[in-house]
Amino acid sequence: MTRPELKRFRKDLEAHQSELATSNRESLAVEASPDEMDRIQRFSEREYEMNYLERNSTRLREVKAALGRMDEGSYGTCAECEEPIGLKRMTAVPWTATCIVCQEAAEKAAAGADAVIEDGVAA
Repeated sequence: MTRPELKRFRKDLEAHQSELATSNRESLAVEASPDEMDRIQRFSEREYEMNYLERNSTRLREVKAALGRMDEGSYGTCAECEEPIGLKRMTAVPWTATCIVCQEAAEKAAAGADAVIEDGVAA
């Protein structure tokens, strides 16, 4: 990966990090309401916000890890097979730690584990 590409990725990752770090947690407050339907609606909205914040928190950790890999000099190298990650994948998912082949293998393995659990067999 060239220096200009690394600089561009660092700039994009830092911008993404700033955006994710400013997530609003105030929306998690649940207001008391005498109306049951209002409480159910607010509970549903709160669940949505909690899931949103959890996804943002996970992504923020991934972005910070990618910036750490940049500092170490291992950014752009797959953490699994140690092959270079394709520029197309890095452009689409700049925080990725794995190449597309290793990512697909991990997803396939996870899907297989989920299928075993759904069939009632303990994993």
